Amino acid sequence: MKCPECGETMKSRREGAYRYKGAGLPNVVLSGVEVRECPSCSEREVVIPRIEELHRVIASAIITKRPRLTADEVRFLRKVLGLSGVDFAARVGVDPATVSRWENGHDAIGPQADRLLRLMVAVTPPKTDYALEDLAEIEDVAKPVRLRVEAQSRGWLAAVA
Repeated sequence: MKCPECGETMKSRREGAYRYKGAGLPNVVLSGVEVRECPSCSEREVVIPRIEELHRVIASAIITKRPRLTADEVRFLRKVLGLSGVDFAARVGVDPATVSRWENGHDAIGPQADRLLRLMVAVTPPKTDYALEDLAEIEDVAKPVRLRVEAQSRGWLAAVA
């Protein structure tokens, strides 16, 4: 692979702990991803295969955590569902400005909306292994999930850190 900046041949290696910012979540670390670096200009690029699957694995880990969803997690899950803020607001039964306040951290998402969003993500294919009984155990305090996600030959594996 040639460097897009200088044209030099890039060197490739597997990285054990790459902080993934592509999901907009502060605490997601990928393990075993390919990182290419140019020896001349230090340009770096990360190869992330099957990104849709990665996002579904992250979403699955988020919806099964006990603390209430954070603003970043609400935004991420809405995007996983493929909904605009306005469309999501209509489905949840709130004003679009309310969704904006949830996602910007100005207001915490309420417990009912939190559970509804988790359920929406859980029942949207291809997610199939979330027990509805888990919704009763959601805590009232919002705390971000800390994930370590490992690239494996058959897909992604998430572990709550």
